[in-house]
Amino acid sequence: MTSNPYPLGLRLDGRRVVVVGGGAVATRRVPALLDAGADVLLVAPELTPALRARVDAGRLHWVPRRFVPEDLDGAWLVQVAIDDPMAAASVSAVAAERRIFCVRADDRTAATAWTPAVTRHGPVTVAVLGGGDPRRAMTVRDAIRDLLAVRLAPDGTVPTQSRPDVPTGATGGRQTGRVALVGAGPGDPELITVRGWRLLTEADVVVADRLVPGLLLDELRPDVELVDASKIPYGPSRAQEEINQILVDRALAGAFVVRLKGGDPYVFGRGGEELLACAEAGVPVTVVPGVTSSIAAPAAAGIPVTHRGVAHEFTVVSGHLAPDSPASLVRWDALAGLRGTLVILMGLKNLAAITATLIAHGRSPQTPAAVVQEATTGAQRVLRSTLDAVAADALAADIRPPAIVVVGDVVGALDA
Repeated sequence: MTSNPYPLGLRLDGRRVVVVGGGAVATRRVPALLDAGADVLLVAPELTPALRARVDAGRLHWVPRRFVPEDLDGAWLVQVAIDDPMAAASVSAVAAERRIFCVRADDRTAATAWTPAVTRHGPVTVAVLGGGDPRRAMTVRDAIRDLLAVRLAPDGTVPTQSRPDVPTGATGGRQTGRVALVGAGPGDPELITVRGWRLLTEADVVVADRLVPGLLLDELRPDVELVDASKIPYGPSRAQEEINQILVDRALAGAFVVRLKGGDPYVFGRGGEELLACAEAGVPVTVVPGVTSSIAAPAAAGIPVTHRGVAHEFTVVSGHLAPDSPASLVRWDALAGLRGTLVILMGLKNLAAITATLIAHGRSPQTPAAVVQEATTGAQRVLRSTLDAVAADALAADIRPPAIVVVGDVVGALDA
């Protein structure tokens, strides 16, 4: 191909986009389509856990079978995310007949459209095409992103910064493998820390859970190995031991591995177990804290976890086990006697039992309560209620995980 591509920004809000394939490539590409408001139809016999979670949340449509030409009815764009050249060619042939632009993950030269390397900075989106060379596009994109994100020194100059977190040497510029446990924040991709984002751009392998902002995955280098370690509640998941082994094996093979986790690695993220597994294997680990949803989700809903004259304390607790479970380590009776704010993570399934237990041990049924779903994202929903009604109200409103429950007078502290 000798002609230059024509750059164009597609406005996909409400328009059908078909994605063929349900593996790692689709996992990386779908979030950007959803962020653009596209009506995504996913055609694949099987899905990664992360994609399945989006289907279960009602964010996209899934047809669990192989592609048929009728799948492109009404489509504006098709992305082929499979590594079978013959199957991919058959999809693009149908797209060509219908004059639908087609992105090919397996063969850029056979595609009628290319996916650029993208960086986002507030309302600004920069897309870079590298003449068919994804690595060149990524290099230019990263340079632009650095310029957009740079912080000027007091004298107005650009400070130079070393990168001590990333080992250098023979393999891809690195001497030995290592692992970084990086908190990705509560959902908005811009809420990852600068240090976390920097390490992510250097990674050879990214092991990501389902709460990771999908747009961060869309910006990975094309040669990065993406391991979907989604732990979907009450659904398919990788055992923690398997995740630990993946981190250790890849690092011992010389790779720089980023374990990308929603929120903070140490707030119900099992980051401590992963660090111990790496330490036992002699793998060095860097821990990068993240913005935890236990504070960010209430804040995004206009609820401060503490407020002068209202709450001088807040307690964060996991609700993944029912109060009467022998395995529960939570003293719900003691929590009921506190006057401060109670923030409950992973508690939707057991919310009725949790609220009943709190009330039974003395917390007022009329205590303000709120539920924040998918905080800091475009899909954020906020439900306000009282302790005695919040479980039923959340069920009636079809509130789904991930969601944070807040109990306490701070729920109404900022109301006008």
